[in-house]
Amino acid sequence: MANYARSLSTAEGYSGYGAEQGKKALRKAIAETFYRDFQVKETEVFVSDGSQCDITRLQLLLGSNVSIAVQDPSFPAYVDSSVIIGQAGDFEDKTGMYGNIQYMKCRPKNNFFPDLATASRSDIIFFCSPNNPTGHAATRQELEQLVRFAKENGSIIIFDSAYAAYISDDSPRSIFEIPGAREVAIEVSSFSKFAGFTGIRLGWTVVPEELSFSNGFPVINDFNRIVCTCFNGASNIAQAGGLACLSPEGFASVHSIIKCYKENAKILLDTFSSLGLKVYGGENAPYLWVHFPGSKSWDIFTEILEKTHIITVPGRWWALDPVKSPMLFFEKSKPLIPPVLSGVGLNKLGFDFVGSLARSALLFAFHPQLLQLCSTN
Repeated sequence: MANYARSLSTAEGYSGYGAEQGKKALRKAIAETFYRDFQVKETEVFVSDGSQCDITRLQLLLGSNVSIAVQDPSFPAYVDSSVIIGQAGDFEDKTGMYGNIQYMKCRPKNNFFPDLATASRSDIIFFCSPNNPTGHAATRQELEQLVRFAKENGSIIIFDSAYAAYISDDSPRSIFEIPGAREVAIEVSSFSKFAGFTGIRLGWTVVPEELSFSNGFPVINDFNRIVCTCFNGASNIAQAGGLACLSPEGFASVHSIIKCYKENAKILLDTFSSLGLKVYGGENAPYLWVHFPGSKSWDIFTEILEKTHIITVPGRWWALDPVKSPMLFFEKSKPLIPPVLSGVGLNKLGFDFVGSLARSALLFAFHPQLLQLCSTN
């Protein structure tokens, strides 16, 4: 990236606007690295400035006259973008939910996978695996059910695979591992979570040629129009970094960082488990969802911040009231910087303090990159 940035100051190396869909070399590298066995073509890959931006572009493509379903809990951008585009309906104070959104409950008792037998039909299904914040990676059988459900109901799945690189078992890393998914699914993903590109901003969306609207018109054609109208393409410097990450040397380095995050997650998982707490996640995702019975998440957020100087994300952020659930990622007015190297700095987490909170009621999650505090309260 540094070399590419320097080359922009030369007559030979300067480059201006590129293809809105992304550099051909990077589109090809993404297709070959992540989708080699799933028939994804480079022309079906759209490079972007991050998957969260693509979620909103997809909402712009879909418009306000569609019904949507989301996992509950799930990444708030799915709901927030639905509110902005006009799909969500009225906010209901009593339930804390929007009237036109179907919230598919994902809890420990159903293995964090929705009961599709009782789910209503929706035009669009947002689905994240591994789920943020629970850390659950859907099994192959579960995703087969999801694809079958979408086919039977004429729905489109928007599948978020941002944390797929952390999957350790045989759970699918892409929806396109499932037969028939190319006819019903779009996949969004990101360099942020596996390569640390949170500030660099680089992601991609895969729109298969087989996916069409109910009138038979290819979705890829309209998404291409949206991209070319609303976007001038990802930064050339960021794309150079993406290509470097997907080179043999770069990909090996990326996986060494992923290994570090997973080792940190295991330390946290083992620690909380040793305290007799119920712990979810941490195996197929670099964060934990831990049950502490009794206080409100903002109270625990404040106590941890004051006593340990650790910034966390209160679980109210996964609740659906953006006014009451701001997201904070700063420590002493400075951004948190990942990663915490294995065996270094973990005492900072203050496990004695954490243990003292075991009598409180809380869903509590630590992310080895940012360290998250989560709660349903």
